[in-house]
Amino acid sequence: MKKERKKRKERKEKKERSDRGSRLPNLATILMVEDVLKKCKYKSVKMSELKKLLPKQVMHPTLKIVLDYLWESGKIEYTPDGIRWIFIHPDQRKKLLSGFMEVIK
Repeated sequence: MKKERKKRKERKEKKERSDRGSRLPNLATILMVEDVLKKCKYKSVKMSELKKLLPKQVMHPTLKIVLDYLWESGKIEYTPDGIRWIFIHPDQRKKLLSGFMEVIK
């Protein structure tokens, strides 16, 4: 009887560990989502459109984690129309500001 309980407990713990790990994105997934959103940076993309544009299928919970990370890091914004890429690389920002300052002078 004790052996059966122990086995059930071990199986339950193993399942919980695998469930947690299966939803966490890896670096390749994050970069893949970033690349797709960068290509669509001048328009908003709905979640369903984003899933179709991705080269590989990504589970919905995993995609939500990636989007939360990108939002917290200031790379995307959520709009009523969908998700939009807003991050400007520091080098591009310098060029943009230098051109702006020349117009003002």
